[in-house]
Amino acid sequence: MEKRLGFVGIIVHDRKKVAPLVNNILTEFGDIIIGRIGIPHQKRNISIITLIVETTTDKLGALTGRLGKIPSVSVKSALSKEF
Repeated sequence: MEKRLGFVGIIVHDRKKVAPLVNNILTEFGDIIIGRIGIPHQKRNISIITLIVETTTDKLGALTGRLGKIPSVSVKSALSKEF
């Protein structure tokens, strides 16, 4: 399966409690992550994380599935069209 470029948007609620779980998963999938930006919103106790990835649909599904199982985490993703 061919790798494609894409992004993952992650919103972490209750960030102090959940952030270590999210970071552990992101570390496991570090080989597909090209770039990452994380912005904490302290007043709301959330973090917004955006990832730029180069991966297959299967591996992206594995990443977003693992993240989506964590309570208080919302995940959306998209990959570029195949060329």
